[in-house]
Amino acid sequence: MLATSSGAEPNKALNFTHTSKHISPPGPPVHDRTNSNISFPSSSDASTDTPDADTSIYPDGKMSLAGISLRAMLLGTSLGLSASMALFLSTVYPSSLWRVPFFVASLSLFHFLEFYVTAQYNTRYATISAFLLSSNGWAYNVAHGSAIVECIVSHVFWPGQTAAGRMVTVTEPFFGSSVSLLLVAGFALLLIGQIVRTIAMAQAASNFNHHVQSQHQEGHVLVNTGLYRYLRHPSYFGFFWWGLGTQLILGNMVCFVGYALVLWQFFSSRIKREEAYLISFFGDEYVQYRKATPVGIPGI
Repeated sequence: MLATSSGAEPNKALNFTHTSKHISPPGPPVHDRTNSNISFPSSSDASTDTPDADTSIYPDGKMSLAGISLRAMLLGTSLGLSASMALFLSTVYPSSLWRVPFFVASLSLFHFLEFYVTAQYNTRYATISAFLLSSNGWAYNVAHGSAIVECIVSHVFWPGQTAAGRMVTVTEPFFGSSVSLLLVAGFALLLIGQIVRTIAMAQAASNFNHHVQSQHQEGHVLVNTGLYRYLRHPSYFGFFWWGLGTQLILGNMVCFVGYALVLWQFFSSRIKREEAYLISFFGDEYVQYRKATPVGIPGI
């Protein structure tokens, strides 16, 4: 299918300029048998055969190599440091606040994979914005910031479990320690959501884009194999459940409800708009596909 992903501002298609001119290597001087003058290629002729530089990879370009490498380095550093801190706070110096660096590590991995999979399977759209670090708008950053604040406040000022939390806590049979079923569910949703989204992007390949396509691009086809055989928007499915999983791991009840409402509204509106275009692209083929294939998000 003509897949898209969540929450990114439009990325315009890049135009790559290729020259078909053949540049002949400088050869030996040409001797005219009737004239002793030697002719060399003129500088004007040589300059016309120079290929145009791809300015998109320059520092200010959309595919800036400097910008891409810097973001990849920062995400890798953030992932390593936050994962190490989460491990330290959960084992060496036990504290419920291990959830915060774990959340940061999950975000770092998510944003890195957004770019990496795009670069691997849909290279022409591997722009700086494919990291989705700054293209989702202020609301995206506020949501994640609020999640971190709620986790810190609740675990610092109200460290004990709530009555509802105790109801879903069980004792595991091997070491006799208490295990929260909400925490287990959070890990499961986060893992499933990330895997499904990443595989969906890879399987859609060049048909995947981070923004809704309003025009049928040449070569775009309806993908209905792999994950798309069972879910018609697996990348949306993945992000929806990934987002809810992070809030269960953080132990956030307020942000869990907020994430659920905001993500549901966002994907409901986005899918409705996107599928109007898909029907115009593929006609009855997509209508039949939509009838037979669910989204995997309740109520959509």
